[in-house]
Amino acid sequence: MNNHFLSKSQFTRGLQCHKSLWLYKNNPELRTEPDAATQARFDSGTEVGILAHQLFPGGKLIKYDRSKFEEKMKETQAAIEAGVETIYEATFSYDNILVMVDILRKETLGWEILEVKSSNSLKEEHLPDAAIQCYVLAGAGMDVSKIKLVHLNGKYKRQGDINVKELFVIEDITANVRDLQVFVKEQVNKMRVMLDSGVHDLDIGPQCESPYLCDFKEHCWKHIPDDSVFDLRERGIDKYALYRQGVIMQKDIPLAILNSKQRFQVESTLKKQDTVDKSKTSEFLRRLRHPVCYLDFETFMVPIPPFGGTSPWQQIPFQYSLYLQTDKGGKLEHYEFLGTPSLDPQKDLLDTLLKTVPNGACMVAYNAAFEIRVLNALAVSFPKHATRINSIIDNFVDLMEPFRKRHIYYWQVKGSYSLKEVLPALVPNMSYDGMQVSDGNMASQAYLRMRIVEDAEEQMRIRKALLEYCKQDTMGMVEIVKKMKALIE
Repeated sequence: MNNHFLSKSQFTRGLQCHKSLWLYKNNPELRTEPDAATQARFDSGTEVGILAHQLFPGGKLIKYDRSKFEEKMKETQAAIEAGVETIYEATFSYDNILVMVDILRKETLGWEILEVKSSNSLKEEHLPDAAIQCYVLAGAGMDVSKIKLVHLNGKYKRQGDINVKELFVIEDITANVRDLQVFVKEQVNKMRVMLDSGVHDLDIGPQCESPYLCDFKEHCWKHIPDDSVFDLRERGIDKYALYRQGVIMQKDIPLAILNSKQRFQVESTLKKQDTVDKSKTSEFLRRLRHPVCYLDFETFMVPIPPFGGTSPWQQIPFQYSLYLQTDKGGKLEHYEFLGTPSLDPQKDLLDTLLKTVPNGACMVAYNAAFEIRVLNALAVSFPKHATRINSIIDNFVDLMEPFRKRHIYYWQVKGSYSLKEVLPALVPNMSYDGMQVSDGNMASQAYLRMRIVEDAEEQMRIRKALLEYCKQDTMGMVEIVKKMKALIE
């Protein structure tokens, strides 16, 4: 068996899926490039790792260089021999496995490995990541005394400058990691046998998305057609069990084995049949009253709290679009807000919103739970406005409800009830196709880009795209209500 080279990331990739590791080694061109949201998560993870260095200041940084790992290992050994007690990105190799330790510290009883993660808690998938580092360092002759995980403290609220000791939580995972050492060796051997033999015919399965979305999924799933079993929504039949039995298309599924919701979807798809329950739709529409506001928020989340009073990964609203109709048949008035990227947008956003929304107005949102969650967070951040905010929350009507309950169902949505699917199905001229910003993730990334872009024209281009997108969401709600009224009439 060849002693195939593995890095820490390749090892964790192989743990999730041997085929993914084989493709990475042999056909990397088949990978799907990370989208802006994925790349932003990678970048924010790097930012968190650098900030964590301040927990143990004064250490030696072994700067990353993909093409000079031998030099990095020599630099690490030189630092150890020179008596350096804290090393960032210490680089080691053993058994032809390369790892870089986020923080390595010399303690009385030996060396302490600290693995930094940008999540708010310890997750099961973090343990093998730390275990492979322990395996390599111990094999390389390092006396490893402790292994710890450093993650963000979700309860931390920034006040002034970042307090790194309060921002981070350090958990001792030594026992868990030591228990995995035999497992690590076994898995390394299995991966090398696979790489040596070239046998990588693992079929698609849950490992394509768990614990991480695989960047080879698009390649491995190219044989799955539209209207397959994997397009079934809601909980119900085991889709992979059907697939393993050779049942791929919805038309081949025995309807008797499906629950009522999935059977409804399949029958609607096969018959290309729309459904409108006029009674239930009328009942829903009677809940809408004037003055009525159609509201949509956009938010962003980053691991390191950017403003005072914010926490790691907190949803921070930076934009809203609102259509107000004061009287039945009256003129629709549009209001919008988009924060200045360099400043905390929350106070100005809330102030303008409270001035715009009439007292007692009926509030309409699509998936209103999101807007309510944003408003609840604002009530906590700005307690003097809590009473007014709560009165707004009490008047919400969720426009998603009749579509989630399938009182109105268009077969083209394939079981989805998201606005991005429902709106173009009901109002074909309101597609999101071709828009520079076409979903919430893109909106978040566009706003974060505005924070770093210095070119004025680029700033204006992004601003225009954000305003158009958010306005489309709220105007879409207005048009959906019009369509609902037309359907029952």
